[in-house]
Amino acid sequence: MIIGESVVVKWLTPPAPLPQPAPEMFAHLTEVGFTATATPYAAVTRREGGDGGEGAGEVLLALVTAYLPDASDGWEWCVDEAVRGETAFAAELGTLAADLHAALATPSTAIPRPVRHAPISPEPSARALAALEEALTLTGGEDGDWLAAHAGALRAGLAPLAGAGPTPLIRIHGDLHVGQILRWRDGYAVIDFDGNPTVTGADPFQPAARDLAQLTTSVDHVAQVAIRRRGADPAAAGAWAAAARTALKAAYRARLAERGRPDLLDDSLLRPFEIEQECRELIYAARHLPRWRYAPMGVLRSWYG
Repeated sequence: MIIGESVVVKWLTPPAPLPQPAPEMFAHLTEVGFTATATPYAAVTRREGGDGGEGAGEVLLALVTAYLPDASDGWEWCVDEAVRGETAFAAELGTLAADLHAALATPSTAIPRPVRHAPISPEPSARALAALEEALTLTGGEDGDWLAAHAGALRAGLAPLAGAGPTPLIRIHGDLHVGQILRWRDGYAVIDFDGNPTVTGADPFQPAARDLAQLTTSVDHVAQVAIRRRGADPAAAGAWAAAARTALKAAYRARLAERGRPDLLDDSLLRPFEIEQECRELIYAARHLPRWRYAPMGVLRSWYG
């Protein structure tokens, strides 16, 4: 709900049991001075369980943030950029993502130990392979046949997750795609720090490459949307996506280096996480939005020929 073009109240339906990531992330980002988001004002909670004794719990009812004038999300403004063939935005998004990760890697009262240096546990590799197997099971027809024919290549692409060495683990956004980046009157803002609604039980501390992979694959999805819904030329849209991805990643790396945190990105994990993300998009399409399948399938075909 937008109130007086001043405040946005995001109601959770149904209310979510605490702890939830968004209030903690808002407190952390405010304390470390990250301002490229809708300014957080409040989290509205309710105590449940009768007299508040044993078994009582608190639930999150709503999040209250500033209203950003003239805002549109990336499924609008970024598709317009794809149709026009403009890629200047990509460097700005790369810088924004790097600033976000540098902020998330800075200690605060809310998250006093924001970085962990440890080998990746076996869980991400197993989770990624499970996502591929589920995508293979759920995707039928010609797309399913194509996916099955390329399953070996996809499994090989996921292999670096199993052999990854120690890498920094930080609190990530968890669902960082262009739809979570608003372009408004004064620039860009990252929103929705609720985590990935399609993944349950994931550790909130993960490699920064996880967020970056979601962001880069969403640029590929924008190209597919421009082709399907706006009549963009497939070759031109593919070239646009490739150029935008390259510029985004270059700006991200440059900004991390500028901030003294180039260690946050493990490049070897980027493509495996991108492949996993496309598998998750296929699962989402099969379960909730069948018409969306064209986007991840179009991306995978562009990667594997």
